[in-house]
Amino acid sequence: MKRLLLFFSLTSAVFAGEVHLFILSGQSNMAGLKPEKAFLPELKKLLSNDDIQHVKFAKGGQPIRKWVKTFDEISAKNKLPAKNDPGAFYDQTLKAARASILAKKPKTITFLWMQGERDAKEKLSAAYEESMNTLIANLRKDLDTPNMNFVIGRLSDFSTSDHWEAVRAAQVKVAKDDPRGSWVDTDDTNNKEKQGNPHNDLHYTKEGYDLFGRRLARQAVLLIKGEEPDPKGQP
Repeated sequence: MKRLLLFFSLTSAVFAGEVHLFILSGQSNMAGLKPEKAFLPELKKLLSNDDIQHVKFAKGGQPIRKWVKTFDEISAKNKLPAKNDPGAFYDQTLKAARASILAKKPKTITFLWMQGERDAKEKLSAAYEESMNTLIANLRKDLDTPNMNFVIGRLSDFSTSDHWEAVRAAQVKVAKDDPRGSWVDTDDTNNKEKQGNPHNDLHYTKEGYDLFGRRLARQAVLLIKGEEPDPKGQP
């Protein structure tokens, strides 16, 4: 009987891990990330016996305003034109997260974001920082998780335009300004060849997506454990 009780005690300890929810969202480079390839395996390695849940909502070619219902107000403050199409994807992202939470209440929630290419191309960089902060604040409020962590994938070195660099800077600033924020570098994920010459593509290589996924996972786990994320975005 003692051996039987010991067995149940040990197995209960093994399977009594905490639940962690990861919400992945953004545009094409998040859409191109296959969580099962590197992201989830890395999380399972780092969080051992914990229960890892994830949801993903990503659409290629989309600006941040699709996730921010007050974008036109933010845009007006920065003397940018109204777009009249904000927030279309926010409710869908929120719905996916809430469904996961309803099925199994998580100990922690981490939001992972890879987006910004479209805003740089449309020259809307002036509204990016406030839009990003608004999106994070809205998710924390609507998911009733004020301590939600987040990891932002910084735009790669595909372009050097002023708006591209401004979005990159805004992404890092948002992450550094928040004690529960971090960012990951993607400058070495998109190195391809074009007509036999080195070329920084908009989208990542297969190996680049895997590296991106591992970095997202590592920064997220550092935040979950209350440790400092890698300041260079290359954990």
